[in-house]
Amino acid sequence: MSQIAKLLPGFNCGECGHRSCRDFAATLVDVNGLERCPILKQDRFSGRAEKIAELLAAQSEQVEIIGVLDGLHADFTLGPLPGEPSCREDLHPFNAKADLKDGEVLRYRPLGCPITHFARILRYEQGIATVHLVGPVHLINGSLMPRDIGICMVVAFEGVICKGKRPDVGETVRFLPQHCMMQKVHSGVVVHSEGARLRIEAIDLKVW
Repeated sequence: MSQIAKLLPGFNCGECGHRSCRDFAATLVDVNGLERCPILKQDRFSGRAEKIAELLAAQSEQVEIIGVLDGLHADFTLGPLPGEPSCREDLHPFNAKADLKDGEVLRYRPLGCPITHFARILRYEQGIATVHLVGPVHLINGSLMPRDIGICMVVAFEGVICKGKRPDVGETVRFLPQHCMMQKVHSGVVVHSEGARLRIEAIDLKVW
């Protein structure tokens, strides 16, 4: 990452959406991300994009991501969006009477997963709850056990690629959510890609 940062203009102009060129370098997973740096296209920086592409290619070849529980290979690890505690998950509760509210902390079990999850609702719309995993906060602060809404289907993940290769939209991928307690490889379909940020739907714990 430091080599890539040295090849960037170093103006820290913010045009790429990050505070500094170094922060921008940390999010790059392939050469397509360089399109967010307009200054790099100037003649005086000619050839630098090609050198960065070589470094990114070498970096992706060296990364090997393997699930702990299943020993399967993943294409990439998915981490939280900047400033957030975990990847975002979209949940569909099978309990139609759950009556969920924004900000509420829930207890539930994802379909196909043996682990009970605790999560805070960011928003609840059209029967889908977008959440962050927060862990068993009731044990830490002595509050009551969060309401258990039973089994939920995880329909989507959203986060940023931390290690591995950036996939194309429409591609079926294997990925490892950083917050997964079992470190199990998941699969799904990429429906949105913006730099290192991805949205993955059709989530499945069975990886073919």
